[in-house]
Amino acid sequence: MRVAAVQLNSNGDKERNLAAAERLVRAAAGDGAEFVALPEKWNLLAGGAELVAGAEALEGPSLTAARGWARELGIHLLAGSICERGQEGQKPSNTSVLLGPEGEDVAVYRKVHMFDVDAGGVSYRESEYERAGDEPVVAPLGDLSLGMTVCYDLRFPELFRILALRGARLVAVPSAFTLATGRDHWEVLLRARAIEDQVFVVAPNQVGEAPPHFSSFGRSMVVDPWGVVLATAPDGEGFVAAELDLAEQDRVRASLPSLANRRPAAYRWPQPAEEPPPAEEPQPAEEPQPAEEPQPAEGPPPAEGEG
Repeated sequence: MRVAAVQLNSNGDKERNLAAAERLVRAAAGDGAEFVALPEKWNLLAGGAELVAGAEALEGPSLTAARGWARELGIHLLAGSICERGQEGQKPSNTSVLLGPEGEDVAVYRKVHMFDVDAGGVSYRESEYERAGDEPVVAPLGDLSLGMTVCYDLRFPELFRILALRGARLVAVPSAFTLATGRDHWEVLLRARAIEDQVFVVAPNQVGEAPPHFSSFGRSMVVDPWGVVLATAPDGEGFVAAELDLAEQDRVRASLPSLANRRPAAYRWPQPAEEPPPAEEPQPAEEPQPAEEPQPAEGPPPAEGEG
């Protein structure tokens, strides 16, 4: 299978973002990609209030356009993630949708881990305006199974292990990975997740500046199960593509069977330390009782007048 990761410099102009995404999706499909992945917040990358104001339902204009591209081009298209409008009284979700070659919705994943981080002098508090999902998703992708994640999920290896154990051979990581953290962590983490779980990783990233304070690292990548980087995007908008050698993946898993050699019965998640029982409350001191009057010794009663 040939796959492509699209790199965008999305901002607050939806019309402009959709036009750039369509152009690059068409170019990637024209290059032979059967699976094309867009980055996180591909349709709108902006501050919290603006993002919430621009949230859409899954039937909204952005995903409707993406469904049309997938259907026309006959490809699987990962619509990176959008800010999905919540129900009345609910925050929106950071939602990734896999679309099939008929333009159908194959799977929906809502980002589990919220980016509440201080990085590069900027305070990010994703949970203030979006709510976390709570379910890992593995979806059919032709003859493969695709594990779905979004950006900050990359730092949580337990999620990737669950996806691999559920059958994922390819994991997508649509991202807006920051410049401050990306320099040191982006490639290292992508390669680590690929090696640990012997999966291909396709990671389309945002690149460049976006209001109000976003600065994304770019360097979108495709990584193989041995941790070899098959393709890396240069700075700027564009796409990178690579062939996935599934037979080579089978050989890796057979020769170094770390997934098969797991010993789940030996693993124990640390449990929170038990709280000590509350100290007993001191009991109030008993009130002193009056001393009993001495009883007279047995004998004859005292004489009259003696007192």
